[in-house]
Amino acid sequence: MSFIKTIPPDAARDGTAAMYRRQQQHWGYVPNYAKVFCHRPELMARWAALLAEVKRPLDRRRLELVTFVAAHELGHSACSLAHGCALREHFSDEEIVAIAQQRVQAQLSPAEQAMLRFARRVARDAASVTADDVDELRAHGFDDAAIFDIAAAVAARAFFTKLLDAMGVQPDAPFAGLPPALRDALAVGRPIDARPPVRMPVDGVPALG
Repeated sequence: MSFIKTIPPDAARDGTAAMYRRQQQHWGYVPNYAKVFCHRPELMARWAALLAEVKRPLDRRRLELVTFVAAHELGHSACSLAHGCALREHFSDEEIVAIAQQRVQAQLSPAEQAMLRFARRVARDAASVTADDVDELRAHGFDDAAIFDIAAAVAARAFFTKLLDAMGVQPDAPFAGLPPALRDALAVGRPIDARPPVRMPVDGVPALG
């Protein structure tokens, strides 16, 4: 659901329909977050282009760690769930829960721990960041370009999460099927949608997820 009226998949046309199809190719259904872009599908395209540039210099592990803790610190369930699940490529569910709860153990290097402390601080209150915070990253081997990349990833996630939360977007129903301990640790904001997801119609017939 959302606080604004959105165009359902079976009524979407032109740019909105094309945007829905692209999102469905990735998720298998039209996610809730895509629906609130229905009135401005061109913004979704520009967001995707910006995000691609933010991602480009970051390896996948670093990108997903920073994005996950930023979303978690920002209290955004959908992105916390999505990127927490993406971390399963690198960590067990128990380790992901520990990262979410800031019970950092051997799964993270000292440099990664410093990176996540910085990312959370940027997400929580960027104006509180000091030169000492940046110097700590340098001490762990991050150069200035890498520090910029981390801050850019957090700032990009702040844009997306704040826009979606302002529109009342809920995480999609399939996230409810996650193991309870993982789901509960990652659903830090709006509750998971109880309605099944909807896919783009085939031959004019809407298909439920």
